[in-house]
Amino acid sequence: MTTFNLLLIALIQGLTEFLPVSSSGHLILLPSLTGLDDQGQIIDVAAHVGTLAAVILYFWPDVRLALAGTLRLVRGKVDTQGAFLALCLLIATIPVILFGLFLKLTGLSEAMRGIALIGWTMIIFGILLYWADQTGPNEKTAEKWSLKDALQMGVFQAIALIPGTSRSGITITAGRMLGYTRTDAAKLSMLMSIPTIIASAALLSLDVIGTANAEHLRDIGIVIAMSFAAALLALTLMMRLLRAVSYTPYVMYRIALGLVLLWIAYT
Repeated sequence: MTTFNLLLIALIQGLTEFLPVSSSGHLILLPSLTGLDDQGQIIDVAAHVGTLAAVILYFWPDVRLALAGTLRLVRGKVDTQGAFLALCLLIATIPVILFGLFLKLTGLSEAMRGIALIGWTMIIFGILLYWADQTGPNEKTAEKWSLKDALQMGVFQAIALIPGTSRSGITITAGRMLGYTRTDAAKLSMLMSIPTIIASAALLSLDVIGTANAEHLRDIGIVIAMSFAAALLALTLMMRLLRAVSYTPYVMYRIALGLVLLWIAYT
């Protein structure tokens, strides 16, 4: 692939991974709307690694707490804040792993890549995000995350495997419906992305092991670096903006893009 194509893919993945606008939907649309070659799974894995590094760096204090708690959780102990956070993240990740395996084994993951489907999911889940954000109470913080809430947000996260839904968007929607503040719903959504991205990258890696060569290594390096920088920028801006504005601008973008895609699909 050309350097321009790689930079474009990395920027799209990085900028949209943590915004509630669906990174997977944008990446599927890229070759469909521009005529560029499909980036392939090796580049998908690299882009996921870059965004994973960005969210780990941004939320490092919480990640470090969860890592320390994971060691205690492995020993069967849930007696610290970190261990409980690690348990919640585990519970929240199980639904998306199970649903992801189901889609992969049945071949439905490839069948759900049409422009019309992405257009509808952009609009429907955008409206749902707006409703949840406007009506959801602001009574819970991330420190009050419970196993029940983690499971519910995890079920919502599994729905994000439908292209155009947006993993961050649907989990933030669930968080707002459960009463978490805007910033805390976003924080939980981002923390949930870490094991999910790891699981997704690992699953994709199974399909590309042994196929990478020297040229791929160059492409992988470019995509990791650029998606990391773009994701860190997008994440920083969104978390700062949420202190002053709602999710409405993202909803407006989703609806506008959805309408354009439906027009393309049906005309």
